[in-house]
Amino acid sequence: MAGLPIEDRKGILDLLSQIRQRMLTPERLRQYDKDEVFPEDVIRELLGPKIGLQLLFIPEEYGGMGGGARDIAAVSEEMAKICLGVATAFLAIHLGTDPILVGATEAQKEKWLTKLAEGDAIVAYAVTEPEAGSNLSNLKTTASPVLDDQGEVTGYRINGTKQFISNGGYADFLTVLAQTAEGPSFFIVEKSMEGFHPGKPEEKHGIRSSNTAALAFDNVFVPVENLVGGVPGQGLAQANEVFGYTRLMVAAFGLGAGVAALDKVIPFAKERVQFGSPLIEKQGYTHKLILPFVAKLEAARAYIDEVAARIDSGETDLQLEGSLAKLFATEVGNACADAAIQALGGYGYIREYDVEKIKRDVKITTIYEGTSEIQQLIISTFRWREEVKSKGGFYESLAQHMDAVHESHPDVKADTLAGIIRLLSRLFEEAHQAKATRQQHVMFQLATLASVVETGAALLNKMARGDDADPTRAEHLRLCARINTAFCAQTACSIASEILYGSGQWSSAEAKAILETVQFDYGPSQAGLIPDMDQLRTML
Repeated sequence: MAGLPIEDRKGILDLLSQIRQRMLTPERLRQYDKDEVFPEDVIRELLGPKIGLQLLFIPEEYGGMGGGARDIAAVSEEMAKICLGVATAFLAIHLGTDPILVGATEAQKEKWLTKLAEGDAIVAYAVTEPEAGSNLSNLKTTASPVLDDQGEVTGYRINGTKQFISNGGYADFLTVLAQTAEGPSFFIVEKSMEGFHPGKPEEKHGIRSSNTAALAFDNVFVPVENLVGGVPGQGLAQANEVFGYTRLMVAAFGLGAGVAALDKVIPFAKERVQFGSPLIEKQGYTHKLILPFVAKLEAARAYIDEVAARIDSGETDLQLEGSLAKLFATEVGNACADAAIQALGGYGYIREYDVEKIKRDVKITTIYEGTSEIQQLIISTFRWREEVKSKGGFYESLAQHMDAVHESHPDVKADTLAGIIRLLSRLFEEAHQAKATRQQHVMFQLATLASVVETGAALLNKMARGDDADPTRAEHLRLCARINTAFCAQTACSIASEILYGSGQWSSAEAKAILETVQFDYGPSQAGLIPDMDQLRTML
């Protein structure tokens, strides 16, 4: 299996902790945020010979460490806990390198990956345009071939503009997606090339310590050696190949930001006394603003770990799973940060307490690398097709696995999740037969339920495997699994009712009959929810 030994990964995480204390203190990060400063010196030091953080994702044969998806997910989570602005700069370097990693010729890899490993080069990924965000069919930037006297292609002239490019104003080289006669293609553009003009930094709501800029390409000549892969028209395939990986990184960002918010809230709740007792002892506070997110973030972490392990084992075509991880983890992280502001009251609105910055920062994770709505479109479309093709077999297999977990662990509500999974499968079947899949809102709701179900199953799997030998940690996971499944049931009940009763496709009698045929009883799914949260609260 690909990746670093666990001790090496822990060593990198320890190094990040040292970097945080020395270079990225809360005071310094608040100043970067206030002044909207891109800390170029810090970023280059992170990439330099003493630290070399970029070595994590560069293969060993080009001077890197050869880290795997689990390593990068763990580091991404940790960096997001420090500062999402700085983490975004790291993400952009990874993104900018990805087309080279997956599609470049051996000579290109040797040149550019070695250059990145041996220096402190900042890289950018230039794909987004004013009229081409998630929909790259609207790509307007062009790359026209330049021919020599014998009619051989010697290079390309790139013309066009890019928008919202992270690291765009500071990148030493960029991978740029441009339209050729054969289709979209990636080119490596160096900042020194004539005609390349980065624009002024964008003034942003959050991640203000990252650099985001528009880029202009005015007849930029790029030698043919800089066409990634050496064959034009391969750009979309190269971009799609890395989505499962890069969206998993953004999912880890959402997770890390959510954890960072809880790390601010929980100590505050223990120390803040109101009406004679600490806030941590008040159900109305903890059961609304803290504990649901503790459980949901554990589900996000379990699913991210599961998908990362599949990538490291050599499994391919996991774009959908990357989308699902991103949708769930970033939406939960965003909601957790919002709740953190409420949990701190007036202090949550003050810069010194950091949670308002976390909230401003984490919002971007639901937008970049594909909005939540794009992820819902991807998830619903592909899971619908998979359910139809397998005649319900995909989700039935997952439900049967939850049945098996229930047999070995009857007290964790795996049987409840099995029922929810079968409900989701039935909803896909009924929506397909009634052509309700033509309603985008129905499809988006199915995607939301799919994300809740599949992450919930990952948490139950993790708990059942007994990955944590520590009894306290094991009990923490057990409680989180029970609590999260109860929330899954609430979501399932709401979405099923909205689709069956609210879409106009079925009569009330038909909707009721469909629900009665599914082996899912909502009432028992909530059994013990409040006592479970009471117990989890004592473990914080």
